[in-house]
Amino acid sequence: MALRFLLRRVAISVIVLLGVTLVTFLLLHSASGGIVPGLENDPRLRPEDIANIRRTLGLDAPLWVQYLNWIGAALLLDRLGLGVLFGGAELRPGLLQLDFGRSLIDGSPVASHILERLPLTLELTAASLVLALLVSIPLGVVGATRRGRVPDQLFTVLSVLGVSVPQFWLGLMMILFFSVQLNAWGLPWLPSTGAFNARGSDLVDHLAHLVMPSLVLAFGYIAIWSRYTRSSMLEVLSQDYVRTARAKGLGEDRVRYVHALRNALIPLVTLIGLEFPALVSGGAIVEIVFGWPGIGRLALERALAFDYTMVMGLTTFGALFVIFGNLLADVLYVVLDPRMRSA
Repeated sequence: MALRFLLRRVAISVIVLLGVTLVTFLLLHSASGGIVPGLENDPRLRPEDIANIRRTLGLDAPLWVQYLNWIGAALLLDRLGLGVLFGGAELRPGLLQLDFGRSLIDGSPVASHILERLPLTLELTAASLVLALLVSIPLGVVGATRRGRVPDQLFTVLSVLGVSVPQFWLGLMMILFFSVQLNAWGLPWLPSTGAFNARGSDLVDHLAHLVMPSLVLAFGYIAIWSRYTRSSMLEVLSQDYVRTARAKGLGEDRVRYVHALRNALIPLVTLIGLEFPALVSGGAIVEIVFGWPGIGRLALERALAFDYTMVMGLTTFGALFVIFGNLLADVLYVVLDPRMRSA
């Protein structure tokens, strides 16, 4: 049962990925008109030069051939003896060969830009994830064990603020206070942009750059996950096995943090797997506000520069993150829920 469930989820994920690539390709192709932006307006280029560039980029082929070329299926079909379907069009590696294409601006591989920016995006995401877990779980436990009291009411207000406050506004307010105002007062201040100091950076300086972006990105998830932990903890504390543990004379802390919390965290782990793609995509706004040189900022820069192949590659890579997060949640669900393994 569990194996069939996972295989079905994998098959669905493949179909979703194909749908994302098709929609992304059609939308960006219609936006770009199938040409390099400004190419036909360049007075230095003759019509035959433009035609040669379009041929080199594969833009003279039919639309369906361009799509199959982009995902790498055309080259695969050619190796299977079906190359005659493409009428002599140049076939190239694509997504199936982990080739995301080349930039329309400088001709560099899209994959190289992704690999260059990915570590900083993952660093920001990991720091925010760890921070959100370290804060949200204790808040949820305190809210459940002191239900209706002042701490619980205070955490409820903070949760509403965490869900309501936009990330870009919170980021700007933090820059205004922790960077601009503290500097004006002559106090230690935090860097407002980038990941490194232009004059050279060490670990302490890099961590200082990381503080505000990770706090802003984690703030909303602290609000959501703390309330989710509180609700799950309240449900677990009302179970019969918890009352039995108390009847056996176990200490209240042992009942809460060994028996109750361990089971209350099972649905939270699954939720985190589902939220992981949103955590990465939400980081794009934070990267833009703080000038963090990650994938989100790269996507904005290349979209404004009309680098369509780069945007297509980054969008597809983001879709892979979403699918990976959903699959991870499914796997965790099977691993953590004994009913799935025994079914």
